Amino acid sequence: MLLATFSACTNLPGTQDETYMSIRGLTQGTTYMVKYSSADSTNYHPQIKKILSEIDSSMSTYRDNSIISRINRNDSSVRVDEHFREVYQTAKKVSQMTAGAFDITVAPLVNAWGFGFTEKKELDTSKVDSLLEYVGYTSIRLENGKVYKNAKRTMIDMSAIAQGYAVDEISEFLDINGIRDYLVEIGGEVTTQGRNPDGNVWRIGIDKPVDSCNLGKRQLQAIVKLKNLSVATSGSYRQFYVEDGVRYSHTINPKTGFPVRHNLLSVSVFAKKCVLADALATAFMVMGRKKSKRFLEKHSSLGAYFIYSDDQGNFQVECTENVKDLIENL
Repeated sequence: MLLATFSACTNLPGTQDETYMSIRGLTQGTTYMVKYSSADSTNYHPQIKKILSEIDSSMSTYRDNSIISRINRNDSSVRVDEHFREVYQTAKKVSQMTAGAFDITVAPLVNAWGFGFTEKKELDTSKVDSLLEYVGYTSIRLENGKVYKNAKRTMIDMSAIAQGYAVDEISEFLDINGIRDYLVEIGGEVTTQGRNPDGNVWRIGIDKPVDSCNLGKRQLQAIVKLKNLSVATSGSYRQFYVEDGVRYSHTINPKTGFPVRHNLLSVSVFAKKCVLADALATAFMVMGRKKSKRFLEKHSSLGAYFIYSDDQGNFQVECTENVKDLIENL
């Protein structure tokens, strides 16, 4: 998880004499947390767990009977549900926007490099090139509820977008039920509405990109004031391994087939919809800081916060003007 959330204690009187409820659990191989105000202390956890279970049944590659797993096994009888359809359409849009830097068909490469849902393989340039034949978002299509692939060995992985989508789905559920103050977080992808129990804007912590999997040793790089907005973070410093002295990141470039190697360590993307922020955060890690900045110049409704290393190996930060006032660097 790349983000830590901050707020006052829950289940205590908040603003306007309302109680803030707090629920937590596990989903999509990570954790989730939802905090929301409720005048009558209504517990929405059962409904939220149902939503998350439906999304897992649709897009979890770790469930053998999920829709995505059946598609990857070339089960011709499977039809997609609305969750899959929504994420597929957004993924295709982001792929087109980023000229393929984001690509849900990168699964064969992610798997081969040891970051997916199958065993790691021994790779060289020729083997990577052979896998690239099965990668490309234009090689799949969704028609009449069914996914068609140009090659049977093409596989889909929506892990770089599904968490953001799940955040949006829970947020929509809370909106429908009249909740006006809430925070939803899944695996570090976050959206907020209204205010926290103290009556202030929600505050979100962004991790310093240090090579440590020990949650107790995490350090914060910045704190973000987040109101009626989503933020998703992607980085090269959490999921990686070192082999023969070479560091391999979990972010795979869909065009080269190799893990990305540049000085961008982490990027947090700000957007109205968390699903878009989630996908673009991954795309920006592939594109690098300079290309991402040019992209953002053409999409002024989006914002980003970059953490990168300079030529001396020191951490440096940069953000777009439209989110500068939201960020407090530590």
